[in-house]
Amino acid sequence: MGLGGCIILIAVGAILTFATDWDMQGVNLDLVGIILMIVGLIGVSTFSSIARRRRVVVPPTTPVVDEQAPHIHQRRDGYSDGYGV
Repeated sequence: MGLGGCIILIAVGAILTFATDWDMQGVNLDLVGIILMIVGLIGVSTFSSIARRRRVVVPPTTPVVDEQAPHIHQRRDGYSDGYGV
């Protein structure tokens, strides 16, 4: 269930709890609405924690070269060595 499904659960639960005055024998619609809102909130918090873990920081593609350390090899891209001029 994605974020949209969780938001729909919260909305349907709020509608059942606050916007309806139906009476069904054997079913408490206020309680059903509250349960749907709680399940939706749990889903939103779970989705956001999983989405936070999926974010990956991509390291830069070109290495940082220190001018004082000549033992580090520079990456040649074909333009900086005079062949593309």
